[in-house]
Amino acid sequence: MDLHQKIRTLPTSPGVYLYKNADGQIIYVGKANNLRSRVRSYFLEGAAANAKTGTLLREAVDLDYVVVDNEKEALALENNLIKQKKPRYNILLRDDKTYPYIKLTIGERYPRVFPTRRLRKDGSLYFGPYFPTSLAYRLVDLIHRHFLIPSCKLDLNRYYPRPCLQYYIGRCLGPCVEDLTTPERYAEAVHDVKLFLEGRGADLSRSLHQRMNAAAEREQYELAAKYRDLISTVILLEQKQRIAAVEGDDADVFGYHYENEMLAVNLFHMRGGKIVDKREFFWEDLSERIEAGEFNPGEFFSSLLKQIYLDQQYVPHTIYVPVDFEDRTTLEEVLSEGHKRRVQIHVPQRGDKRSLVDLVGQNAKQAFDQRFRVMKPAAKAIQEALQDALMLPELPTRIECFDISHIQGAETVASMVVWEDGQMKKSDYRKFIIKGVTGVDDFASMREVVTRRYRRVQDSGSPAIADSAPAAAKAEKQNMPSLVLIDGGIGQLHSAAEALASLGIVNQPLASIAKREEIIYVQGQEDDPIVLDRHSPVLHLVQLVRDEAHRFAVTFHRKRRQIRDRKTELLDIPGVGERTTKRLLQHFGSLQAVKDADPAALASVVSRPQADAILRHFREDESVTEASQAPGQK
Repeated sequence: MDLHQKIRTLPTSPGVYLYKNADGQIIYVGKANNLRSRVRSYFLEGAAANAKTGTLLREAVDLDYVVVDNEKEALALENNLIKQKKPRYNILLRDDKTYPYIKLTIGERYPRVFPTRRLRKDGSLYFGPYFPTSLAYRLVDLIHRHFLIPSCKLDLNRYYPRPCLQYYIGRCLGPCVEDLTTPERYAEAVHDVKLFLEGRGADLSRSLHQRMNAAAEREQYELAAKYRDLISTVILLEQKQRIAAVEGDDADVFGYHYENEMLAVNLFHMRGGKIVDKREFFWEDLSERIEAGEFNPGEFFSSLLKQIYLDQQYVPHTIYVPVDFEDRTTLEEVLSEGHKRRVQIHVPQRGDKRSLVDLVGQNAKQAFDQRFRVMKPAAKAIQEALQDALMLPELPTRIECFDISHIQGAETVASMVVWEDGQMKKSDYRKFIIKGVTGVDDFASMREVVTRRYRRVQDSGSPAIADSAPAAAKAEKQNMPSLVLIDGGIGQLHSAAEALASLGIVNQPLASIAKREEIIYVQGQEDDPIVLDRHSPVLHLVQLVRDEAHRFAVTFHRKRRQIRDRKTELLDIPGVGERTTKRLLQHFGSLQAVKDADPAALASVVSRPQADAILRHFREDESVTEASQAPGQK
């Protein structure tokens, strides 16, 4: 049955249709209240020389469909299929930024708490998303300081001989070492964190008051004081949240700029009546996804809003968009049903709300210029984007990057280059000769160089970890970089992580970038690698630092190899030793210059017998070479 015959058999029910190419790949997904009528309209549009539809129908050879009960189900199914199949003729969400959640790993023996961008069905509790991104990090830091629940990546199913620095500076209960805490004390802290993140401040305050009074009755005044301070923190946060709720409602505001088949969209998040953060989206080469060469904003925002909000845990009360679209009311109903409250999608035409939409549109124009007109973003903006993309706990001011270089295991060396405050800091570059590795073993080499580097940092900045005190911890923190970057994949990343762990250094931001795929792996979330847009200034920065480390390592390796080769040949000459070889190379500059030197020049540097031996050695080499090139030789 050909495509035209199949269309005649389509039902008139609501549903989703899927166009396929000759390879059976889904190339377009759409929804309809009446499947037969909607699909038939494509051929009418194709006859009218519609650019997008004409291209689609020339490639489509088959059609599949799914019947549903109503338009709402069709809308949800269409969104799921677009996200799963990524059809080339649909407009797909390409996001430079996702917002973090806070993850509480209640399934573990000693639960941990840390920010994450990926929600998984792993038995953990997720809270968020948080706007702006830094809010998640501030909350996790507050949890460390007041509730003493860690974020470390240690295996807490086993015990270690000593705790890390976080315990010594009073930011962790120390579950990694036996007898530093008890399961009951730790479970109590986890319960408090859960109440805190759920926003149940009144319940948490009541529980803390009871424990404070009980501790005071037992004359445990130090413990009672800790509960008192924790109550003050919870009350202060509750007051801030109450003020924000009174000042205004939550809303998302969209604006866009389209030009030359390229599109930039800005999304401003308003929380408590204030703009707290923004999100940027970019699309290139939309020629195949827009109709007759004309961008249809309504069709675009219909698709975009579904991909952003459907299946999300949190949707604001109000969404402002610059244009209306066909299924806006249906989408409102679906979002409201999914979140048990009214969600409204407004298209303001005048007044303050329209001015706000226009403001977001102006920001989208600036983002368009910065992305597509190759305007260099400010250094601070790149630092903030890097912090957000790699989920760093603080603004990155210093990056130390490592690379290994060798040829089949010979003369293995490593380099460390430093990026600091927006530029490469060559005075801090370091070279390493790998000493403890035999043969080709990049992982062991990386482990050695990272261990050597940060053992020296520890030795220069603080006493032994076992004797650490708060001042010592502060000294080490000042010497550690904002990010340790590794040139390589997951294997090199894990080797560097093992080296840091062997030194007792935990919670150090660590990432690697693979050369071919340009994928960034972050320690602790290797299963969720970061793939940045090729235009991203963050990717350009990481590539710049990585490439500089590679250049520095290769240059050092070549120099070592040249010196080795030169020394090997000169040392083969009877009567010429290490000191003479060094003197010759320093004077003449290269091995070739030594070969070309006349007897008088050689005799001015070395003794006459040594000069004669050198001349005789190179003349014999030339004779052998000429003989091997003579005609008739095999």
